[in-house]
Amino acid sequence: MASVILPANPSPSRPGRFGVYGGRYVPETLVAALVELEREYEATKADAEFQAELHTLLHDYAGRPTPLYFASRLTQQLGGARIYLKREDLLHTGAHKINNALGQGLLARRMGKKRVIAETGAGQHGVATATVCALLGLECVVYMGDVDMARQELNVQRMRLLGAEVRGVSSGSRTLKDAISEAMRDWVTNVRTTYYLLGSALGAHPYPTMVRDYQHVISKEIKEQILEKEGRLPAAVIACVGGGSNAIGAFYEFIPERQVRLIGVEAGGCGSELGQHAARFRGGVPGVLQGTFSYVLQDEDGQIAMTHSVSAGLDYASIGPEHAALHDSGRAEYVAQDDSAALDAVVRLARTEGILPALESAHAVAEALKIAPAMNPRDILVVNLSGRGDKDMGILARELKL
Repeated sequence: MASVILPANPSPSRPGRFGVYGGRYVPETLVAALVELEREYEATKADAEFQAELHTLLHDYAGRPTPLYFASRLTQQLGGARIYLKREDLLHTGAHKINNALGQGLLARRMGKKRVIAETGAGQHGVATATVCALLGLECVVYMGDVDMARQELNVQRMRLLGAEVRGVSSGSRTLKDAISEAMRDWVTNVRTTYYLLGSALGAHPYPTMVRDYQHVISKEIKEQILEKEGRLPAAVIACVGGGSNAIGAFYEFIPERQVRLIGVEAGGCGSELGQHAARFRGGVPGVLQGTFSYVLQDEDGQIAMTHSVSAGLDYASIGPEHAALHDSGRAEYVAQDDSAALDAVVRLARTEGILPALESAHAVAEALKIAPAMNPRDILVVNLSGRGDKDMGILARELKL
């Protein structure tokens, strides 16, 4: 198993910044809490007992390392590149979100916080947080937009069964952006007693760095596993990108490896007009949203735009600041796949490999289906399968008329 050694901030001279992006744009009430969080988090890196407990939980409880699976039938059907799937969908709770939830849950306990709040879109981060809170004996409140509660009903039930209180959010678009806003309001009100367990690589510093560090285990394992299996690095690593936690986790180890393409796949939704998609690099401009400076989908007046995706986890108007920096530097490529392509990818993977991906992950699979046939047969393509599709069966049954 890959060890849980956490990487250093890539911009140590400017903590919390990835080039011009990132930062800490929050009410003054939260500044002291974020400073405390950063200090405690940094202290855990040198805490052998903390790291050992996290390592043990990731291995014995979450199920790491996850397999790197060669999709032989899909490779044969498509021709071109050899396709591997990083099976984060096999983790406890069904997605990569448990990696970060375990790390931050232990941090919350270390800080003496008895109450944990979280936001969730697709519900997987909410389930992971509720799971960790049950494991550690912490009170748990999860904010979730009403739209997402309806389309991710199974995960709402799972969170409640685990003992979490799920609070619906009826303002704005009633999706992830609004759930984050409500969680931040709660934190401002209860900052002394409450830990905010943010689920993606966004928000105010130190969250983007901290979440990235806890998800970094994905790319560490990919690198070790592909060298063992193939004796060389992949030509490309592909991951879906909402806020960006699974993608930055899958990319991070390969950033110095310039020969490896890093491809993030955003939600192309149902059209190219503002409000019909969640492709921040296709229609967004730099701005501040929910504590950080990054690309944001907004109208001519600077108002945050409505977004759309068949996948709740990609339905967000901004993107993590490290992705913004990787985009501007050209180190990573960001493309979009629409709802139809994602649905087709679910069917193709299910009927070729017997694997049902989450709709979020299916966007990454769709990109692999597009580019693999034109690649050299010696090329290796790794797709981060960030979650499984059980949670999406209601949507899939309706959209695919099952």
